[in-house]
Amino acid sequence: MTKAPVTRRSFIKITALAGGGMVVAFNIDGDLFAQGGRGGGPPLAANAFIRFTPDGKVTIIGKNPEVGQGVKNLLPMIIADELDVHWSRVVVEQADADQAKYGSQLAAGSFSTPQNWTPMRQVGAAVRQTFLAAAAARWSVPATELTTASDAQAAGGARVVHAASKRSAAYGELASEAAKMPVPTLATVPLKDPKDYKIIGTPQRGVDTLNVVTGKPIFGIDFTLPGMLYAVYQKAPVFGAKVASANLDEIKKLSGVRDAFVLEGGTDLTALLPGVAIVADSWYQANQARKQLKVTWADHPTKAQSSAGFQTKADELGKAALAQPQGAPPQGATGWRKDGDVAAALAQPGVKAVEAAYMYPFIPHAPLEPQNCAAQLKDGKLELWAPTQMPGPALGVAAGAAGVQQTAITLHIMKAGGGFGRRLTNDFVAEASAIAKQMSPTPVKLLWTREDDMAHEFYRPAGYHYMKGGVDAKGRLIAWRNHHVTFGPPSGPQRYAGFSNISGQEFPARFVQNYEFGDSIIGALGVPVGALRAPGSNAFAFVFQSFLDELAHASGKDPLQFKLDVLANEVYPAQGNAYAERMTAVLKLVAEKSEWGKKKLPKGTAMGVAFHFSHQGYFAEVAQVTVDAQKRLKVDKVWVAGDIGSQVINPLHAENLVQGGVVDGISHMFQEITITDGAAVQTNFHQNPLIRMSQAPPVEAHWVKSNNPPTGLGEPSLPPVLPAVANAIFAATGTRVRSMPLSKHGFRWA
Repeated sequence: MTKAPVTRRSFIKITALAGGGMVVAFNIDGDLFAQGGRGGGPPLAANAFIRFTPDGKVTIIGKNPEVGQGVKNLLPMIIADELDVHWSRVVVEQADADQAKYGSQLAAGSFSTPQNWTPMRQVGAAVRQTFLAAAAARWSVPATELTTASDAQAAGGARVVHAASKRSAAYGELASEAAKMPVPTLATVPLKDPKDYKIIGTPQRGVDTLNVVTGKPIFGIDFTLPGMLYAVYQKAPVFGAKVASANLDEIKKLSGVRDAFVLEGGTDLTALLPGVAIVADSWYQANQARKQLKVTWADHPTKAQSSAGFQTKADELGKAALAQPQGAPPQGATGWRKDGDVAAALAQPGVKAVEAAYMYPFIPHAPLEPQNCAAQLKDGKLELWAPTQMPGPALGVAAGAAGVQQTAITLHIMKAGGGFGRRLTNDFVAEASAIAKQMSPTPVKLLWTREDDMAHEFYRPAGYHYMKGGVDAKGRLIAWRNHHVTFGPPSGPQRYAGFSNISGQEFPARFVQNYEFGDSIIGALGVPVGALRAPGSNAFAFVFQSFLDELAHASGKDPLQFKLDVLANEVYPAQGNAYAERMTAVLKLVAEKSEWGKKKLPKGTAMGVAFHFSHQGYFAEVAQVTVDAQKRLKVDKVWVAGDIGSQVINPLHAENLVQGGVVDGISHMFQEITITDGAAVQTNFHQNPLIRMSQAPPVEAHWVKSNNPPTGLGEPSLPPVLPAVANAIFAATGTRVRSMPLSKHGFRWA
């Protein structure tokens, strides 16, 4: 058994339910969640509930939103294993939004595992102890003589066993007595040895999988209420522009339309923006009425912004900075780093210098389920049904839009048909809440069109990198310089628009003697930007690992060996940091599994390799591609090696997440949102294609089990695949891809 520390303020409360049942709630301090540099915030509390009922079921509440990442399985699995109940007897229920009860509730950043691993184990283990105590009291034997055993046939899914007297009792029989037992201090609760896990580490089908594949209405888009009306909301193409005029009187006369009105909104791109709402008896009628809507939009200062203008300004700033013999940190720069002397290193005899400009565009999240939210404001209370990734902030924007206190809001977290970070922003919740206020007390459901969803996104920010690097006569990396051109926010004290900044500590910092990073800001960005799956890393990995591949080819070395050599040369070691060791392990594993360098490949077929650390996950990937003379591209296969710590909680979902991350990353390579006259040009999948099933490669996942706490998996498998594919394209064709989308370089799917 192992023990995990908990502060003395942590506690468990157990109360009896009617009918002999039992409910368990626990409250845990936020310092347990401070992993990977996430400490320093206010204390967090998380409540989880375990309910035993006389019918023999064990109900465990899934507190975090489910957006396809399997967290609705993962957290209850941890509790159930330590509780020692049989998984087949567990019923999982989705929690409503209630941070006072559940603490942090979010689907973001691959945080669910590292935040909840220890707390969930402790709760299951502590409740198990109360059953042991109850049985000990009933049989007048020492609790040390008792054990528990999961049992699919027993009420409550487990039994307490006294081997000496051959007695046993089901959890369901002991629930009322266990509810009266004193609860041990969490810091003293023994936790299972990993070798004794029965649920953790075993593949478990998703608790909603059957409902999904049989088409049951379990998503937010499916939700209905008796007497519910339907709404659409028209916003300006230029983000945040106000309504100057609209033909509302004509719209109100159309069939099925109940009302049409202007919402003034504000200037915060993440909340309620100005627009026109149309409410009708059916969504079809509301959307048909919108086709006859005529709106004049007021002028907006960001109308002059464009992708072409951003590129021109970036080239001006980046090339000017790169031309300087020695850089200096821009005022207010947060990611600056300078080691050694890059210019002097590049001037040494025998050094091969490489210079390149890299660019990646704005791209959307493009979840298959458009944004939606049902809302009802009645008797001063607001009830919401929303597929949000951030329920806590949703309460805030809803309160502001509906004019009620957060304490007057009930938010039911709905299953989401994809999120990828888009549902971290609750603008659609604000819109539904404001419309519900106007239509009170009638319930209203807001549903966006695909065009709404793509043209009013929080895009992955574009970025521009101006690179210089060099290898010496022995093929060693000796210099690296990156000047990053990025965006400032629309307003406020921040230096960067959301997730457009980069840390100067990113690899290969510390692994090259002469290193320099700096940035320049184009100006205030009027385009909404936000967190796309593996934010920042999904773009940075493409730049860093592609440029590293360029330097590998300049050195004359095998690219994989070159990268291993760089990892072996930690010039400025970070105390207690095992980056090199863990990344080397996954790189060697993926080389072994892909048979790197051991296969003779036909002309036009080649492999590329890349690695990246993000969201506490260490991942290396090899992509094999085939490109024909017409530049038709096929990704033949991708091999993945990952290190997410000592334990893969649900191997089935882990494999799915790796496959999904790789396919999603490849899809990014053909996507682009172009800004013209302050608005998005692309509005649907015909202009911004997702990868098709026939184009998706087989993905083979492998794991390095390191002696580290388990971490999340929703994001870290995505970033390395972009440079792995790009590097393979170079190896197959000699064409170096330095910007996205691939279609700009003449590539298309085979």
